Amino acid sequence: MLGVKDLYCERDDRVLFRNLGFETAAGDIWQIQGSNGSGKTTLLRILCGLNDEYQGEIHWNGQALHKVRADFHRQLFYLGHAPAINKTLTPRENLRWFCASRGLDKTDEIKQALNSFKLYGYDDLPCYQLSAGQQRRVSLARLKLSAAPLWIVDEPFTALDKAGVAELEAFLESHADNGGTVILTTHHSLNMKSPVKTIDLDALATQVAA
Repeated sequence: MLGVKDLYCERDDRVLFRNLGFETAAGDIWQIQGSNGSGKTTLLRILCGLNDEYQGEIHWNGQALHKVRADFHRQLFYLGHAPAINKTLTPRENLRWFCASRGLDKTDEIKQALNSFKLYGYDDLPCYQLSAGQQRRVSLARLKLSAAPLWIVDEPFTALDKAGVAELEAFLESHADNGGTVILTTHHSLNMKSPVKTIDLDALATQVAA
């Protein structure tokens, strides 16, 4: 699906990674590891086409990404570190807006998505009245509605309690089991039955320094 070859990026005159390469396949779960400032979010934004300050090649289904960008973005769901919800809207309204922006007719599935992320009874409250963990769940509920096979998510476990972490792990694993692909960053030690492939940016930085 998504392939990377000889990727190079520097920030503030510091090389974040060099000669970075990997290739995903349906059913893969990839974890980007590294300390704060190692370039995890930068790498995700490069992969999503939100940062062009790099050198190297990125391919989607065997074709250069810049040639198939529209198709790639139709098949991508990117969830950044911030919840990225409108706090004046309710959870239900946020999900309705998300579906409308993607041309998805999933009115009947919105309630199910909210319930799946333990938001029953909170669906019609303004999001500013919800806790940080509940706001994160509103953001994550969009995954349930996304038809995209490729999920790229940045620190999705932030603000979740122990039960929420376990539920999200199972949900991400289920997506991979059904042929989807997940690329994520997290400081959390994943507890999944499926194998998780890793890219350690700290180790790459050590190689660069050497």
